[in-house]
Amino acid sequence: MTDSPSDAGLQGSGSADNLQLNKELERVIEATENTAVQLTWMAYDMVVLRSDPERQTSLRRLMEEIRRCEEINKSWVYKNFYDRF
Repeated sequence: MTDSPSDAGLQGSGSADNLQLNKELERVIEATENTAVQLTWMAYDMVVLRSDPERQTSLRRLMEEIRRCEEINKSWVYKNFYDRF
């Protein structure tokens, strides 16, 4: 069996296709791993919150305070931005 130039061209494009598929596969695997990590943390958070109701109340208060701080920060930034002009 002899290798013709057209076979070499097909092999070259095949290896380029394989490289592209490997890159795509690595990207999909990475995204899947990230999703698995997020799901693991979500499950952990659910267990912690269910086992300690007081923590849930504390987290709710913390989130409310964070929202207030963000609102104050936004109003301060906008006020100082427009005061310059």
